[in-house]
Amino acid sequence: MRRLLPQLVLTLAASVASASDLPHVVSVNVCTDQYVMLLADPAQVSSLTVLADDPQSSALADRAGAFAQNNGRAESIAVERPDVVVASEWTDPALVNMLRIIGIDVVQFPSVTRLAEIPDQLRRMGRVLHREAVAEDMARAVEADLANLPDPDDAAPLAAFFYPNGYALGTGTLSHDILTKGGARNLSVELGLQGGGRLALEQVVLNTPDFLISAPSYSGFSRSEELVRHTALADFPVVHSSPEWTCGTPLALNAVAQVAKVVTRLRATSPKADP
Repeated sequence: MRRLLPQLVLTLAASVASASDLPHVVSVNVCTDQYVMLLADPAQVSSLTVLADDPQSSALADRAGAFAQNNGRAESIAVERPDVVVASEWTDPALVNMLRIIGIDVVQFPSVTRLAEIPDQLRRMGRVLHREAVAEDMARAVEADLANLPDPDDAAPLAAFFYPNGYALGTGTLSHDILTKGGARNLSVELGLQGGGRLALEQVVLNTPDFLISAPSYSGFSRSEELVRHTALADFPVVHSSPEWTCGTPLALNAVAQVAKVVTRLRATSPKADP
C-alpha cells in the first residue's frame, strides 16, 4: 500500500492560506479533535478536548499542544464564543441541547465503522470549517489508497482480536474493516461475532490464529489484562492497536499498513509460500 497519505495529512492543511472569515470552532470529542487538526486553519480553532494531547487517545496528540483545551462544559464553551461546536453522535445530549439553547451551532458526526466512510466524513467537516478544498484533496487521497487495497482470500492469515477481559471485535466495526483491508481474516467473524463481544481463551487457543491484536500494556496492574497475558498465548505474535484504529480518520490507513506488514511477513514464511 502506498504510504503517501500520512505525509499529505500532516502537510496539506498548512499549505492553504488562512482566511479571516473562517468560522471559529470548538471540538468536544477526541475524534472530531483529530478531524479539526487535519483540516482547520490553526487560527480558527478555539479549543479541543482535554484528550487531544493524550497519546493513548489521539493519533495526533503530538500536534495538539498548539491549541487550547476545553473542559466540555457549556458555560466555558459559551465564553469562547465559537461559531460552531463539533461533536460526536455520542456526545452528552445535555451538553448539545444546552449549547443549542444558548444559540451555538452544534454539528454532530457519526462514528466511522468502515474505511470507505472516511472521505465523506472529511468532506462534511470541510464544509463545516469552510475548508472544502483541503478536505476534497484529502478525501481523494484516501479514496485512491482504499481503491488499491485487496480483499483477503481464503488462505489469508487468521487474526484474533483479544483485548483485556477477552473483548473482541466482529463485523460492523472499524477495527474489523482495518484488519480485512490489511489482508487478514478475523477469527471473531468466523465464530459469528457481530459488533463487540468476548472470546474465551479456549476459543483463541483452539483456533490457532496466526497473530493476535490487542492493546499495549500500561503501567500498573489490572485484572482485566491477566487473560491476555496468559501463558497459553505466549507463542502468538501480537499486533498492538493504537488510536489510529479508533476514530476513523485518514490515519486509520496507517493501521491498515501495520496489518499488511504482518500479513506480508507471515505469507513469506508460511510453508504454503515455498515453491
